Formats: sequence, structure tokens, C-alpha cells
Amino acid sequence: MKNNKTFLYGVISVLLFTACSQPASREEMTKEIFETEKAFEKMAKDKSISEAFYYYADEKAVIKREHDTLIDGKENIRAYYEARELKNASVEWTPDFIEVSESGDLGYTYGQYLWTIISAEGDTSEFKGVFHTVWKRQDDGSWKYVWD
Repeated sequence: MKNNKTFLYGVISVLLFTACSQPASREEMTKEIFETEKAFEKMAKDKSISEAFYYYADEKAVIKREHDTLIDGKENIRAYYEARELKNASVEWTPDFIEVSESGDLGYTYGQYLWTIISAEGDTSEFKGVFHTVWKRQDDGSWKYVWD
């Protein structure tokens, strides 16, 4: 009888453990990506644009910028943004659409962005456009972009 109880407790423990460790649903992952986008935007505002683009980049991330230039790799992305005069610049964005793959390892977003730049003379310039970001789920469950 004692062996049966021990076995039953073992089975219940395994069932509880596996129930608690189920992978996130696509809906939950969509929410995670949205929250990651907003944390990324906040870091760009609160710390710096270069730090935010560095922090949220996958090691093999690529960004496409002016004249179809590709900047490849996390360190090169940081260097790209640090070389720009962005001390008087800010960027805002919100995803209008988020999709997550069936496997849950990739997602993508797109939406509107707004860059605001204040010149040394105090003149303000705004640049609007559409962004498209591809996100990769990391081993720790976080999301990092692989394309922006």
C-alpha cells in the first residue's frame, strides 16, 4: 500500500510539473513581443538609442538603414548608433501587427515610427515611416530582434 501511495504522489508530481511548464501559447507570446517592443522603446528614451538597439539585438542581428546599408551583428549595431549624433534625437513606435510562428520561436511586428531630431539651433525635424522587426525567442524565453 505504501508503494502505491508513493507511486501515486510521484505521478501527481510529474503531472503538476509538466502542467506548470507548458510552453506559452501564441497569444501569450504575442503579448510578450508587444511588451518587449514597448520596453525596447522605453530604453531608447530613458538610456540611449544605441544601448536599446544593442540590448535587444540577437548576437546575429541585422539592421537595414539608409541607402539599403546592412549593419550586421550586435557590436556593429551599437557602433552604428554611437557614431550618429543622436543626443538630441528620440524615437517612438508601436506595433500595429504582431504574428508568432506555429513553433513559437520566431515572430514579427510592423507599425509606425516617429524620429524627432532637434538641431543645435533648436529646430525640430520629424521623420515618419513604417518599421518591420523579426523577433527570435531566446533559450531563456526572452525575445531579441534578428532583423530591423
